[in-house]
Amino acid sequence: MLVLDAGNALFKSRDSGEAPDAKARAELLLSQMDAQGTAAMAVGTRDLVLGVDLLKKGTKKAKLKLLSVNLVDAQGKPYFPGSMVADVGGVKVGVVGVSPATTGPEPAAPSVKGKPTPMLKGLPVEPAVAAEVKRLRAQEKVDVVVVLAAVPYDDALRVAERVEGVDFVVQSHEGRGQGMAQRGAMATVIPPGDRGRQLAKLELRLDGPGRFVDVSEQERMRQSLGIVESNLAKAKERLAAATDPTTKQSLEQAVSSLEARRTALKKGVDGGATHSARTHLLSYIQLGSDVPGDPAVQKLVERVEPPGSAAH
Repeated sequence: MLVLDAGNALFKSRDSGEAPDAKARAELLLSQMDAQGTAAMAVGTRDLVLGVDLLKKGTKKAKLKLLSVNLVDAQGKPYFPGSMVADVGGVKVGVVGVSPATTGPEPAAPSVKGKPTPMLKGLPVEPAVAAEVKRLRAQEKVDVVVVLAAVPYDDALRVAERVEGVDFVVQSHEGRGQGMAQRGAMATVIPPGDRGRQLAKLELRLDGPGRFVDVSEQERMRQSLGIVESNLAKAKERLAAATDPTTKQSLEQAVSSLEARRTALKKGVDGGATHSARTHLLSYIQLGSDVPGDPAVQKLVERVEPPGSAAH
């Protein structure tokens, strides 16, 4: 198992840094992510509210790796590693983190009177990811590449459509919540859930080379095929009983359309029946009241958000 976070996890919004509990809350989240075995997190806009130094200090002795392939300082030096490689049951997984591109330099920390403010810049997303993925494939010989994309959804889609060598793009930025895996020309976009309320679970099977096939997509096609076949049978019954020329013509068109749809779905289902060397299955674990909390962690949370407070 490999636990990853797509970023934008530490602050509720870009304007929440002035809250009295903001720093303690972010530090608690970083420490608990590390304690719970999170291997890597992308650095998103809502992780930079109190600056780069908070992130670096909060993970200095942690196993948790903060990743950003495109965040650089005023001299063009990266603030964080661009990627990491994890061995998961003998499978080499390359993980790339990417942050939003910026139109120009931005403060890398809150301003302090009398001190110069360090700056950061987010380089263009696609070329930065493409270069790092190419390096991972060529030098590290990874089996799977996951991009933790703490970027707007459109940028994540472009990575999935255009960047060769990527298998999965796990996107965060707008808080879109859970959803379906979306297949692009090169990779599949995975919604990771929102604000710790869901845990996305992506199960992979690797029996050889090739693209990953979505197991749930095959099941959805089978269900759709059953519905189409039922509707087709009803349309044929109505056509056989119809006497009005206009009605018959309309039903004939409906039958023709349903038959074409059935043919397309059967082709997809039959293709899925062939053994795929690589498959993925996305599901979600809802972290509601039915999932028991850890009493020790609850005490730590209550130090930051006391019971009865507005934030609790």
